[in-house]
Amino acid sequence: MQHPQIIQGGMGVAVSNWRLARAVSVQGQLGVVSGTAIDAVLARRLQLGDVGGDIARALASFPVPEIAERVWNRYFVPGGKESGAKFKSKPLPSVEPTRSLIELIVLANFVEVFLAKEGHDGLVGINLLEKVQLPTLPSLFGAMLAGVDYVLMGAGIPRAIPGVLDELAEGRPASLKIDVAGQNSDSTTYSRFDPRQILDGAVSKLKRPTFLAIVSSASLAQVLARKCEPPVDGFVIEDHIAGGHNAPPRGALQLTDEGEPVYGERDVPDLAKFRELGLPFWLAGGRGSKKGLEGALEGGAQGIQVGTAFAFCEESGILPEIKAAAIQKSIAGDSSVFTDPSASPTGFPFKVLNIPGSISDPEIRNNRERVCDLGYLRESYIDEGGKVAYRCPAEPVADYLRKGGDVANTVGRACVCNGLLATVGLGQIRKDKSVEPPLVTAGDDALHINRFLKPGKVTYSARDVLDRLLGAAPT
Repeated sequence: MQHPQIIQGGMGVAVSNWRLARAVSVQGQLGVVSGTAIDAVLARRLQLGDVGGDIARALASFPVPEIAERVWNRYFVPGGKESGAKFKSKPLPSVEPTRSLIELIVLANFVEVFLAKEGHDGLVGINLLEKVQLPTLPSLFGAMLAGVDYVLMGAGIPRAIPGVLDELAEGRPASLKIDVAGQNSDSTTYSRFDPRQILDGAVSKLKRPTFLAIVSSASLAQVLARKCEPPVDGFVIEDHIAGGHNAPPRGALQLTDEGEPVYGERDVPDLAKFRELGLPFWLAGGRGSKKGLEGALEGGAQGIQVGTAFAFCEESGILPEIKAAAIQKSIAGDSSVFTDPSASPTGFPFKVLNIPGSISDPEIRNNRERVCDLGYLRESYIDEGGKVAYRCPAEPVADYLRKGGDVANTVGRACVCNGLLATVGLGQIRKDKSVEPPLVTAGDDALHINRFLKPGKVTYSARDVLDRLLGAAPT
């Protein structure tokens, strides 16, 4: 298989939307859509009136029209909801999801991949987080129904995913072990999905996408390449300066005077060990330049994954005013990215870009009313009755403690789910008519995104990024 040199990162919630992925894919590289919380994205886009009619066009190609019709009727608002009206809620992820939630998840992933692949024969991938386990199976199936070419997954150890892809490609039921805090070692909880439930009992064989695990260490890569059956197909090796969630530093956690995790030599990937595995790999984190690409190729990599540069281009889902602020900060040389060790409910360090009016402002973060009404990063645990229940360190503290949570886990936590949706213009409206504040994530390379601007321009396109990376644009 001829792999691309450049992978456009699958960023945030709908930052890497279908428009961005398509713009990269038609240029011969790998465009990637983000599958994180995509069911909420579809539901809210429909409530905004399906501007442009793109969703309706994708739904017309879904193989089970009855499902498309049910979701459309449940969420579509002709002309869009009133600006001050809140978005209609959707079911939260759970080990035993409702039929309506399964249909929404499958359909949302289908729509995003379908639109990214529409009208060309380029490659399209989807990015998912291993930490967000509960929607994974229907998400993968929905993407595969639309012909997704690659699946990328990080933020955990995705050792079960290659086998799951094999099962779904054959139309067989699939299961995925769910991490449940407090569960006895002799008990196991699984998420289960049967494609026949969606396809009215029919068995449909699908193309099996290439699976790339996003990792930061050779030791994890060795497990995924040699001790998994089947093994992964390749790797994206992510440095800690990349945006979004970062792997924690190895060893005891130490913080700088500013409060950021300290990374050392043990956190530098050993490329020699990756080369020994004989699988293709791409380098990510601070590689968004022609020099970065050339260095990766010289080191034996297939190419690079680039996120931050694409995150602020014209086609990305980030609100235009946020992109403009980030670009102006880059021009002025005062961009700053804070690796926050406590912001994410996952406990993983999380990159936060300093943008006025966002959760990067401590006052805005501290004054936000704590609420967990999306639930993607909730932790599954065993409650007093012995059943699987859910809690989140970013929910109201009293609720979290009542569920057996440790108060120390609540300190500094931000609602990543709501913040990321707000970043792409899908923030919830609260009772006081305020809109959820955005949470903008970016890699350290945010300082340099101004290099993609052409003379006299204040925005840049995905094509501009690719031209610069491939050496086709003037310096």
